[in-house]
Amino acid sequence: LTATLAVVLNSLAGRGVHVVTVNDYLARRDALWMKPIYDLLGVSVGVLQNMQPYEEKRAAYAADVTYGTNSEFGFDYLRDNMATSLEEKVQHGGRPKPEEGASPYHTYAIVDEVDNILIDEARTPLIISGAPEQAADLYAKFARLAPQMQPGKPPEGMDPGAKKRFVAEFDYEFDEKHKTVAVTERGVAKAERFLRIDHLYRAENGHLVNHLIQSLKAESLYKRGYDYEVIDGEVKIIDEFTGRILEGRRWSEGLHQAVEAKEGVRVQEENQTLATITLQNYFRMYDKLAGMTGTALTEATEFMKIYNLPVVQVPTNEPMIRSDYNDQVYKTKDGKWSAVVREIEARHEKGQPVLVGTIAVEVSELLSERLTNKGIKHTVLNAKPEHAEREGETIAEAGAPGAVTIATNMAGRGVDIKLGGNPEHLARLEVVRRGGRPDSPEFDQQYAQALPEIERRVEGQREQVLEAGGLFILGTERHESRRIDNQLRGRSGRQGDPGESRFFLSAQDDLVRLFAGERIYKILDRLGTVDDEGNEEPIEAGMLSKQIEKAQKKVEEQHFLMRKHTLEYDDVLNQQREVIYTYRDEVLEGRDMSDAAREEVVSLIERLVGEYTAGDFVEDWDVEGLMRRIEEIFTPSSAFYEIDRDHVDREDLTLRLQEEALAQYERREHELGEELMRALERFLLLQIIDQRWREHLYDMDYLREG
Repeated sequence: LTATLAVVLNSLAGRGVHVVTVNDYLARRDALWMKPIYDLLGVSVGVLQNMQPYEEKRAAYAADVTYGTNSEFGFDYLRDNMATSLEEKVQHGGRPKPEEGASPYHTYAIVDEVDNILIDEARTPLIISGAPEQAADLYAKFARLAPQMQPGKPPEGMDPGAKKRFVAEFDYEFDEKHKTVAVTERGVAKAERFLRIDHLYRAENGHLVNHLIQSLKAESLYKRGYDYEVIDGEVKIIDEFTGRILEGRRWSEGLHQAVEAKEGVRVQEENQTLATITLQNYFRMYDKLAGMTGTALTEATEFMKIYNLPVVQVPTNEPMIRSDYNDQVYKTKDGKWSAVVREIEARHEKGQPVLVGTIAVEVSELLSERLTNKGIKHTVLNAKPEHAEREGETIAEAGAPGAVTIATNMAGRGVDIKLGGNPEHLARLEVVRRGGRPDSPEFDQQYAQALPEIERRVEGQREQVLEAGGLFILGTERHESRRIDNQLRGRSGRQGDPGESRFFLSAQDDLVRLFAGERIYKILDRLGTVDDEGNEEPIEAGMLSKQIEKAQKKVEEQHFLMRKHTLEYDDVLNQQREVIYTYRDEVLEGRDMSDAAREEVVSLIERLVGEYTAGDFVEDWDVEGLMRRIEEIFTPSSAFYEIDRDHVDREDLTLRLQEEALAQYERREHELGEELMRALERFLLLQIIDQRWREHLYDMDYLREG
């Protein structure tokens, strides 16, 4: 609602305002919710959706205000810069090109959940791919090799001299923190024997090195249920921040194919990058940029450094009365899970709704199994399609008395868990349960009849939940970012409602183990005890919480550096991209390219003569070969064949051939007519620009991986 003030003000310039959010559902919902205000003020609204027909998309951009997702805006920008005519472009929405110095069609954007889009998603560039390379057999071959390679680590605390002399008795080393692998000499030798080649690091085997690295990453660093899921015979990435399946997204540099080969599913063809941009560079194109989120303070430095956006904290509408308890830290995962089940059971019995946050699909299903064994009724909300499809229903009922909801990180950015339940959603479900169809004309009337009774029931349940303490948030592991923890907590205690939250951790959790494991384990060894029933007793110490927070800060710093490196790489590419896209636009806008075409003809002749007359002596030149090559390009006049090939001067030859080629060009233009010739020049120049740009991006992909 607050965003509408800035949106309407900036829409008055008539150059379009983009409101950006995280998924299609929220873009559609927010546009619909705010439409009455815009209608009243005479401001038109458009909504972008995935796989939208061209006409609808162009109409959405032509509106004063356009709602859509970050990836939809970004991909439309890339697709516009692959268009072969101005009519194919959509982002301008039919508006005239702005004056010099302003961003073409990127005037003002407000980004909802700005930390998720500009921070979390910023490590993954937007890529449009095509032109596949077939290498499925190679991936399968390396998938057989990877399990035979033995991982290991060199001893810690070696001095530089010992490091030099150290000979690894393992094949490769992997680093979970940085997601990298390094192959040892022993590993290289083993790979060479397996592949039956002499030298893995010869130039012609460069692609094999990449296959080896990616197969080892797939084997040791990417886990099913955490990083990806196999659904209907396809490897699908799980978003580490939201827990959702990232439909259509694939890891690059051959990693996705390596994971497919490891899982034994069909290896999809490796794609060639046709166009790419990072979200940082896309959003930095806007003349003015703003954002909204409840969790940005921890990233204030990055917002300022990368986007020049200061972070302002707005006080809550109602005082926050949620109780956030200290973490309970257990020595083992088993001790932690037993405690989690006991806590859920106790809260469930007193009628308090519980939202359990897990970091992976696999973990949510293991906990679900434990609760089923205890006879505790619950709902699971994770990336698996059968659960994701019921997301709206699950969230609508998550605030009901005694409800237990297990969710991966996906649980509801932008979704309000209402205490007692969501009457509007529950009324719709009730009408459907009675046989009503949402697309039927009677549905609205049936909904209006069902709503009052549902509202009365929900109000009674709300009082019950308030007495029980409000929604209880139970975190089962700390996330790599403090923001994600704060988002989970933020599901409870909204609009002044009571609520509670607590995280249950163990020294075996990944974050704790990787960044603070040994220190915390020693503390637990000294202090950890068991109760009379043999259950591990937790430790709640400020010192432990500080260690864990330090670990999170380390990971956040590391992720910031990764995003910074991604951006530094793309900044170089961005300058090249701007030059190429500006030149493309000039071609599309009908600029006369005849001079450029003639320059290209002159330049081509110069290159060919240089190639075929490389030696110092005429005897070493291949004039016959040059003539044959010229004949492939155009049919020369009879004067061309009178050149004395044994006593020819390189400069004279170049000039004569250039004159011949330009004369042929003029004749061709006379035959076709000036208008058709100009159109042909533009079409061919676009093809050449796009081909060369693709080749450049291909080289850049391998350069970055190297």
